[in-house]
Amino acid sequence: MADRGESIESMEQLAVVWRAMVLDRDTDADVRDLPGIAVRWADCRFAFWNCLTLTDVDADTALVEQRLGQAADIMRAKKHPGFLWLFEDLLADEARPRVRAAAERAGLAYAFPGTGMAGDLLPVPESSHPDLTFVRVTTDEQLRAYADLNSRAYGFPLEDGRDGLLGSALWKNQVHAYLGVRDGAAVTCAATVEAEGRLFVVLVATAPEWERRGYGEAVTRKALYEGAKATGLTRATLHATEAGAPVYPRIGFRPNSPIHFYALKE
Repeated sequence: MADRGESIESMEQLAVVWRAMVLDRDTDADVRDLPGIAVRWADCRFAFWNCLTLTDVDADTALVEQRLGQAADIMRAKKHPGFLWLFEDLLADEARPRVRAAAERAGLAYAFPGTGMAGDLLPVPESSHPDLTFVRVTTDEQLRAYADLNSRAYGFPLEDGRDGLLGSALWKNQVHAYLGVRDGAAVTCAATVEAEGRLFVVLVATAPEWERRGYGEAVTRKALYEGAKATGLTRATLHATEAGAPVYPRIGFRPNSPIHFYALKE
């Protein structure tokens, strides 16, 4: 396990990148840095753009319980659902085994696990895959394909992903977003974006019927290669889902903090 410094970096990278993503979606979005809680909430249909995270370091059980209650209250006041991202390694040792019960008492339900990762790994070689052609996202049609891949991969309705990404100038101009195209159809996607001296990997997805062919790794390498070439950066960070976590160490990422995602109880 990495030291706590990398776990703090992972949380801070989320706050930095999601500020940009959420304000790109809605310039009037709820973006606040409260004591112990970063709010990054577009209140749109794309649940990943509705985000809270706890920012205290070494919070004990009582403080964690307080923050979880505050986070749940914020979430209840919103129109659209989203997630609390909780970085386990930021908690005091004694608070970690108690956090899920505390979340339940606050009215939060465990949704799914993730893992923060980082590495001084750039530049990576330019990517290739015998099945794929890589295309940078620069048009509305390509951005729609990117959104739809994420919706399908994460089990969202197509309109949810489109509500999060369509119309974005940021994604077509500043994000290094790539589609992996097979036989004329987009089957995988990944993106990198500059974030305080690092490249952050965001919204990697592969169509469910094309999984386990190395497509996600290939397009992630492409996004990293192009992002590093454009920025000169050498460090990269990401937040992996459970399904994607085995891919990234092959590229050079190391895991740091486990991440626990919580939603409001239904």
